[in-house]
Amino acid sequence: MVASIPSPSSNAIDLWIIELHAYGIMIAIGVIAAVWLAGRRLEAAGAGTREQMSSIAMWGVVAGIIGARAYYVITDPSDPWRRPGDWLKIWQGGLGIPGGLALGIAVGAYAARRRQVAVGALLTAVAPAIPLAQAIGRWGNWFNQELFGRPTTLPWGLEIDPSRIPSVYRDIPDVLFHPTFLYESLWNLLLCGALIAVERIWTLRSGRLLALYVAGYSVGRFLIEELRIDSARDSGGLRLNQWVALVAFVGAAAVLLRDRLRTQPAAQP
Repeated sequence: MVASIPSPSSNAIDLWIIELHAYGIMIAIGVIAAVWLAGRRLEAAGAGTREQMSSIAMWGVVAGIIGARAYYVITDPSDPWRRPGDWLKIWQGGLGIPGGLALGIAVGAYAARRRQVAVGALLTAVAPAIPLAQAIGRWGNWFNQELFGRPTTLPWGLEIDPSRIPSVYRDIPDVLFHPTFLYESLWNLLLCGALIAVERIWTLRSGRLLALYVAGYSVGRFLIEELRIDSARDSGGLRLNQWVALVAFVGAAAVLLRDRLRTQPAAQP
């Protein structure tokens, strides 16, 4: 191997009386970064305070984790819903972003209303903060050595412990895999920056920046899913998450297109 990305030897940090799982640590860091960015944006827009954002985030994040875990438990082909004892073991991986976004945003919007924060302003504030959290949180998959892509000879191929390599690839010497966690992390980081740039160039209706995030994330997720080799429910030649990404993209694009048509001046007779 001329070059490659090594995987961590362990996914946990042992602190004598407690063991911290890197997967959870990366998610926590991502949440902290997202709340910081969203709070600054909400305050800069004059729509609320950082304290209000922190309070809203507390509800949104908890709901997001519940929604993400429920999505995984319901949709994973290993049928984890049959094992109630495993439902809460999120440190082992198993969070479905579509479920987390759906429930987290819904509960966050409700919490914003309760705190007299305009929902549209909240959605605009969190739009680039969500992919920032995802960009950081995806590194938890690296620590868990999970959700990698098919074999590759590219110099940034990912090394995987032999015990975690699917049996069909174990006979390939020095096999490396696409680091799909890295691809999605970089895509989300670029998306975060792009959303902030778009906001400075174009004027969008309140809350529509979130629709632009959904459309952008869906494109990246659809393409990256094509590389992944972990088991997943599929239909019509596409993985479940690709179908979800397609539906989300169409919905977000329809919202943005409708706004575009509404703002165009009426044709003169």
